[in-house]
Amino acid sequence: IKESSPTSALRRIVIDAGHGGKDPGAVGPSGVLEKHVTLKLAKELAKELTRQIGCEVILTRDSDVYLPLEERTAIANKVGADLFISLHANANKSRKAFGIETYYLNFSKNDKAAAVAARENGTSLKQVSDLELILFDLMANAKINESSRLATEIQKSLVHRIGKKYSKVRDLGVRQGPFYVLLGATMPAILVEVGFLDHPVEGAELTEAVVQDQIAESIARAVAANLR
Repeated sequence: IKESSPTSALRRIVIDAGHGGKDPGAVGPSGVLEKHVTLKLAKELAKELTRQIGCEVILTRDSDVYLPLEERTAIANKVGADLFISLHANANKSRKAFGIETYYLNFSKNDKAAAVAARENGTSLKQVSDLELILFDLMANAKINESSRLATEIQKSLVHRIGKKYSKVRDLGVRQGPFYVLLGATMPAILVEVGFLDHPVEGAELTEAVVQDQIAESIARAVAANLR
C-alpha cells in the first residue's frame, strides 16, 4: 500500500499500525481502541516522513484489517525497506501507569519489557521467553545497533516535543524486547509505545489530533536526523 512516490530520495520506509481487524489492542477509558489510534498515527507519520524526507512510505495496513504479526515485517522485507516502524499504544493493569517508551528487538531480561512484549505478541510470558531460541538465528539480520540508535533518537524527540505541551510526560526510556512484529526484519526495526491508552489522562490525549500530529512530527524528525 503505497502512501507516496518519491521524486529524488531512494529511501523506503514501512510503517506498521499496530493491531487491526479482530485484534483491537488496548482499550481506552472512553472505549477508544488502539487499532484506530495507531492507524491514524501511521497515516500522519507517512505524511510527515514524505514532507520532511521526501521518501517512499508504505503502510502495512491503511484500513481496519487484521494482519498476522509475521506478515508485517514480511511486507517490509519484500519491498526492500530501509526502515520498519511499528506504532502502538500501551496498557497496564494499573491505570496509574503512563509514559512513552521505544523498543528494539533483543533479548529481554527486564520483566516490564517482557510484559509489554507478551501483550503485543498475544502470548504468555513463558512463550515470550521461548523466543530467545529463535532470536539466536536472527540476531545477525536484526540490525540491532542501528535500531538501538534510532530508538534512542525517536524516544528523545518524542519526550522533548510532547513535553513542551504537556508537563506530565514520563520518559520510560529505550528498552529491548522480544517482539514478534520485529522478528525477521532485515532492516533496522523499532516499536514505539506512544503512551498508555488506558490511562485516564494520557489515553484521552492520544485521541487528540494535535497530539497525534506532534507524535508523527517528532518521529519523522528523529528519522530524518538519523538518516543524514
